[in-house]
Amino acid sequence: MNLSATLPIFRFTSLAVIAILSFLSPVNAQVQLPSSSSQPQPIDPNDPNNLRPTGQNNSLLSLEGGQRLMTEASNAVSSQNYDVAAKKLQEARAVFNQLSNFYQDLNSSFSGIDNRVADAQRKKALDTAQMRDEATYQLALVHRAQNKPELAVPLLVQIVKSQNPTRDLGKKAYQQLLELGFVDAPFSRGGSSTSSSSSPASPASPASSGKKK
Repeated sequence: MNLSATLPIFRFTSLAVIAILSFLSPVNAQVQLPSSSSQPQPIDPNDPNNLRPTGQNNSLLSLEGGQRLMTEASNAVSSQNYDVAAKKLQEARAVFNQLSNFYQDLNSSFSGIDNRVADAQRKKALDTAQMRDEATYQLALVHRAQNKPELAVPLLVQIVKSQNPTRDLGKKAYQQLLELGFVDAPFSRGGSSTSSSSSPASPASPASSGKKK
């Protein structure tokens, strides 16, 4: 066998293989793994260009989305996974607060134009503000379980201010402050059903920041 004749054939074959692979590599480069950044995030209510739909059941910015986060937080508490519970409650609090702010904006927009629509949006704003305060209260309890009273106290004070001390959630928040030693004056006023219904959660209360204090 002539070795000098075999070597050029081998070089030619290798070059051909390299050329074929060079044509195939751009195709392979188009395959990309899913990015973790595609996970849904709470919508910034101050960004008028954000047009993400919010009425779908699988949308984070919806009642269903907030309630789903509350359920996940409850499951985490049951497992004593307080870090995960706190994260889920912070997200739920932000979602309910943003919903309340949006409904309040719609209420203002329709006020004096169509009072029926305005009243419907006001009710939704109050309902979601109540859900926000409930998420805030649960978050404060989680911080207590984590032995972080410095995080629980600001949240509890916000709830008392938002709810009114005579309402059930406001009274429970104040009782937590008493147990923590932040206040030393017990409050036992029952508060009639009339006073409770006339003092709903405020859509524009300080608890609306949606951020951990």
